[in-house]
Amino acid sequence: MPAAFRAALDQLRSAAPRVEAVVSEVPAPAKLAPFAAALGADIREDTGDHIATGRFILLHDPAGQESWGGTFRVVIYIRAELEPEMGNDPLLASVAWTWLSDSLAQHGVRHSHTGGTATRILSESFGSLESRRASNDVELRASWTPQGTAFAANLEAWADMVCSFAGLPPLPDGVVALPHIRRS
Repeated sequence: MPAAFRAALDQLRSAAPRVEAVVSEVPAPAKLAPFAAALGADIREDTGDHIATGRFILLHDPAGQESWGGTFRVVIYIRAELEPEMGNDPLLASVAWTWLSDSLAQHGVRHSHTGGTATRILSESFGSLESRRASNDVELRASWTPQGTAFAANLEAWADMVCSFAGLPPLPDGVVALPHIRRS
């Protein structure tokens, strides 16, 4: 394992994501880069139901990849259930992308080659599945090339985004969140 990737893993281990985002290691994809690490985050209601979920993947190719513009790449995924009226908002995808931009800026993450998609998912079930309630979800898939070695800040920015998708307000520095209670 290259020293640069070991140092990046140390940075990820030193990260301090928001406590509402329960972060744990998950299997990393094997074919995207020679070296990879992956983390998942879940935010749940008091009932145990998921409000939001996310994945953070750090890829490393010591030879670099032209499309990345560097030797590291961060790939994220976030999905959250929305209130029914929010699912029809035509600005929802733009808002999701703004949360990404704002969170990276707030954490001082220097980056390049940023790209991604924001998707609204409206689901209704029929036939033998008609007892399922309709759902409105938003999903963000994005990636960027980190500039520098502040990998902890990249992880913390992503964890904040998962919290934003869950409807948790942003916290100023030094403020600790109380447990979130979401009522239907």
